Amino acid sequence: MAELKHIVIFRLSAMGDVAMTVPVIRALINQHKDVRVTVVSRPFFKPFFKGIDRVDFFSVDLKKRHKGFRGLIRLYRDLKKTKIDYFADFHNVLRSQIVRMLFKFDGTKVAALDKGRANKKALTSLKNKIFKPVPTMFENHCTTLRKLGFDINLKHPVFPVIPALAPELEQHTGKKDSVWIGIAPFAQYTTKVYPLDLMQKVIDTLAEQEKSTLFLFGGGEKEIALLNQLKRDNDNVIVIAGKVKFEVELNLIQHLDVMLSMDSGNAHIAAMYGKKVITLWGATHPYAGFAPFHQPIDYCITSDRTKYPLLPTSVYGNKKVEGYEEAMRTIDPLLICSKVMGVVEQAM
Repeated sequence: MAELKHIVIFRLSAMGDVAMTVPVIRALINQHKDVRVTVVSRPFFKPFFKGIDRVDFFSVDLKKRHKGFRGLIRLYRDLKKTKIDYFADFHNVLRSQIVRMLFKFDGTKVAALDKGRANKKALTSLKNKIFKPVPTMFENHCTTLRKLGFDINLKHPVFPVIPALAPELEQHTGKKDSVWIGIAPFAQYTTKVYPLDLMQKVIDTLAEQEKSTLFLFGGGEKEIALLNQLKRDNDNVIVIAGKVKFEVELNLIQHLDVMLSMDSGNAHIAAMYGKKVITLWGATHPYAGFAPFHQPIDYCITSDRTKYPLLPTSVYGNKKVEGYEEAMRTIDPLLICSKVMGVVEQAM
């Protein structure tokens, strides 16, 4: 049997960014049986790649062993021991560029992500805006791999088989005998967060649906406190944040019937498992290339551009525009509930 071609895929960054690599890597492995992959990322993200054949995970230690310029040289040497044939830089920042160049100098074939900054800038410009979709991050990752000689088709994705419900979950969830709806109401930037008073209406309305259980996701003491407020006295609303380990949360997500999320990492995690994902968009927009994988465009509910014509004002949500603070209030809570229940009914 011929030796497998070894591709290193380098992506650190935020949770959602790393989750967006998973469908592409699954497709690469399924469509190229002569390939094995090593994903280089932060140790926290290792569970994303669990169970994918011919995929190994290399944990970067940015606090000690791989810290600073000398650490990056050490990282290059550590990776070189694994006998790499190709280096795919899915991040394309200074840190990954240094490691990539070291591999290029030793003769390894390398390729880097083109982030399409010019098109994204035109989309989010406050003057002379060009409002049309840019290539998705999934398409950009495929283009990067194509530079290395590996064509990938994402039209018919293969998702993992849903595992058994983790025993650690059952004490919180019980057996699944109802529709399970996940809700992740937070995001890194406030411009992407649906107003909590409106989210309260969404949660209360969905909790009234017959045989439905809602799970609230988040992290950190502040978010958990807010989630407990959103729960109120709804017996079928469960705050899962802070109660189980991250890998167990991933198990729960695989058992959801639908996930309602902001433009955030939870949306991409649910999508990488093939779940139905409804997303809410404020300052950002799915046209910027960060819509969850394999979701219909009407699952992306955006703020009203008639009232707020400068939207999207940001690719990542880190820019505020005066007068646009209330843009997400143009999204009707009843519209969200109708969309969630419609998706659930289609899935049943």
